[in-house]
Amino acid sequence: MQVQIRKMTEKDVPQAAALEAASFSMPWTEAAFYEQLEKSNTVYIVAEKEDKIIGLCGLTESFGEADICNVSVDRDYQNRGVATTMLRDLMEEGNRKGIHAYTLEVRAGNAAAIHLYEKLGFMREGLRRGFYEHPREDAVIMWKR
Repeated sequence: MQVQIRKMTEKDVPQAAALEAASFSMPWTEAAFYEQLEKSNTVYIVAEKEDKIIGLCGLTESFGEADICNVSVDRDYQNRGVATTMLRDLMEEGNRKGIHAYTLEVRAGNAAAIHLYEKLGFMREGLRRGFYEHPREDAVIMWKR
């Protein structure tokens, strides 16, 4: 499968927001993505296939650490390595920026995502009770140092 991984641009935002809406019960809006792209401490990347955004993820850096957010892949392209490739590229970009630790939250019931993050070297380090809404669910806090 030929997929291009690249930095997100403003022209990607409508498709990114649509993917986010299809993936999450409380999705980010187009305005939220535009705002993130303007910040100097964020990196957002997309996976593109034939001019269609099929995946996205991003990070926000603070004091040499990064919070990874918005990891989503179009349902038709899940379990094909898209998320793994995006996350590796995202963390390589973070490493170039001097980031030395990464954290994220994941729904406690999302076994596939937890397995992916563990495969990438993340460790479970805590739980945020009732973190997610629609439906209400705990978040597993994971770190890669």
